[in-house]
Amino acid sequence: MRAQKKPVEVEFVRYLGTPESRHVCEMFVGEDWASSECGFKPVIRTLEGPMHVTTGDYIIKGVQGEFYPCKPDIFMETYYVIGE
Repeated sequence: MRAQKKPVEVEFVRYLGTPESRHVCEMFVGEDWASSECGFKPVIRTLEGPMHVTTGDYIIKGVQGEFYPCKPDIFMETYYVIGE
């Protein structure tokens, strides 16, 4: 058997490691945004538990309103940008 994913549009932002980017990501994610114990690496509280966000990661808002980080290579293999 075979199956194909349904086409779904998602919202996303990209974390670039700058203070401005951090602010944009924090506003996008809202209360699910946190800092790691050392306070330097951002963390997103996901359905699977806390996940670290590293510079270059895309942060995706899923179809049920959940947030999760995605590595750039996986993002580029899975999505194409359709506009703002």
